[in-house]
Amino acid sequence: MDGQSILNEIASTSSGEFYTPLPKGYKAGKTKYVVITGSVISGVGKGTISSSLCRLLQDRGMNVEPIKLEAYLNVDSGTLNPFRHGEVFVLDDGSETDLDLGTYERALDKNLQGGNFVTSGKIYQKIIEKERAGKYLGRDVQFIPHVTGEIKLVLRNLAVDTKADVIVIEIGGTVGDYENMFALEALRELKYEEGAENVCFLNITYILEPNSLGEQKSKAAQLGIKRLLAMGIQPSVIVCRSQTKLQESIREKMSLYINIAKENVFGVHDVSNIYGLPLKLREKGFDEAILKILGIAKKFKANGNTALKEWTKKTSTDGKGKPVMIAIAGKYTGSSDAYISILKALEHCSFKLNKTVTAKWIDTTNLEGKKDLLKKQMEGVDGVIVPGGFGTRGVEGKIAMAKYCRENNIPYLGLCLGFQIALIEFSRNVLGLKEANSTEFAPKTPEPVVCLLPEQRKIEGLGGNMRLGGHDVQLKEGTIAAKLHGNAKKIRRRFRHRFECNPEYIKRFEEKGIVFSGKAAKVPIMQILELPKHKFLMASQYHPELTSRPTNPDPLFLEFVKKSAK
Repeated sequence: MDGQSILNEIASTSSGEFYTPLPKGYKAGKTKYVVITGSVISGVGKGTISSSLCRLLQDRGMNVEPIKLEAYLNVDSGTLNPFRHGEVFVLDDGSETDLDLGTYERALDKNLQGGNFVTSGKIYQKIIEKERAGKYLGRDVQFIPHVTGEIKLVLRNLAVDTKADVIVIEIGGTVGDYENMFALEALRELKYEEGAENVCFLNITYILEPNSLGEQKSKAAQLGIKRLLAMGIQPSVIVCRSQTKLQESIREKMSLYINIAKENVFGVHDVSNIYGLPLKLREKGFDEAILKILGIAKKFKANGNTALKEWTKKTSTDGKGKPVMIAIAGKYTGSSDAYISILKALEHCSFKLNKTVTAKWIDTTNLEGKKDLLKKQMEGVDGVIVPGGFGTRGVEGKIAMAKYCRENNIPYLGLCLGFQIALIEFSRNVLGLKEANSTEFAPKTPEPVVCLLPEQRKIEGLGGNMRLGGHDVQLKEGTIAAKLHGNAKKIRRRFRHRFECNPEYIKRFEEKGIVFSGKAAKVPIMQILELPKHKFLMASQYHPELTSRPTNPDPLFLEFVKKSAK
């Protein structure tokens, strides 16, 4: 019986034991699904493998849509601490998501939307809303079939909305996590309902290599996948991540113990440049194996690797010349994932300029009131980025850093909070407003040069009360910002902030030399500032790192790295 027949039978069953809602016009088999799970350890590289697969499928001319299923009960990623879960990646439609969405967007070079990300919290919120509205017709609402049914509905809605040929589903966390059980069960049901030829399970596992032994060990990987088998899921493809090249004997063991063809066991060891991974995987027959399982290898053929080779060439550097050292001055410096999009944007600039760009982490919490330490930390630094953030910790250190850059003609790029920091520093040390501050840090400051956006002043709580997502930025003719963006009159960028430059101080800033070269349409919300007499001192209220791409780095970042290199 094919997938559509199974769905039709479920829909016609009168017992009510099934709950499989289908979007209007949905047809089984029209969209194929690849489910990617991880085992042994978290951080095994699911996002990188998922995005590489998406790139390979896109290269074949397929319409591919990635989606991340996160297990946590938060409705979105907006209230998560970056130390715990990395940066919050904001989509153009304002969705606050996991950092893996950034990996997908950079690999595919396209904007995704809220439907490409779902959490358990979002699923449960939807279920409670339906239950309160009587949508379940008096049924006792259960994990099976209702939670699993809603998860499948999210995937099928994405299929209908995007008309995707293939949806690549990444499951957060690892196999065996309690909170993942119902997502995995939903996907087991998906394969049952869609038909085996329409759903491919891929597990990414980790091969241990203890220093004391000096050889690769696969037992942990075997046991991790056994947990998946115990749930009724037989993976069709295994990716073995390892520190060094996978030994052939390990491939054979994995094939034997997991009951999978040896040619569908792939080794992926650590590489210095992940952008070369799609081509390496293509050469191993990775995407070909998956499409054979889905029965569409003949329909979507790889027409040579010219485009992949060109992309790989453009996303690498020979590293010649003096490295450019960029300091990232923030308070989440203990976790590079907290600033992953900034690191990637710098990486994109390194490709364009054929320069090695290195990051130096400076914890601004340690700089408050310590001028000598600041000077020592700046040794060898060519440019400084002050990134976004919330809360008072480390703010005075960031202000001191902005002052040091302005007075010593060191390139400075402020992002979101970094924009506000530049205003506060300039107010105190150029305008002479010694008590200048943001009402976020000092609610009763007599000089509120940064204050709440008007639309935020009556809102309480944290989730969803910011200026979020893509907005147009009007560029002022003849400014540095306008020139960097090809003399465009407006650009579209992504925002995530509650506070803004207080309009009452705009004239005073301009009188002392600051140029507001970008603003919001129709309202006096300043979005780009520059100090033309400085080597490079620019800041944006938006996050340019979120829309930077491997072969098309953001203009602000690119000019900042150019000036830092000089």
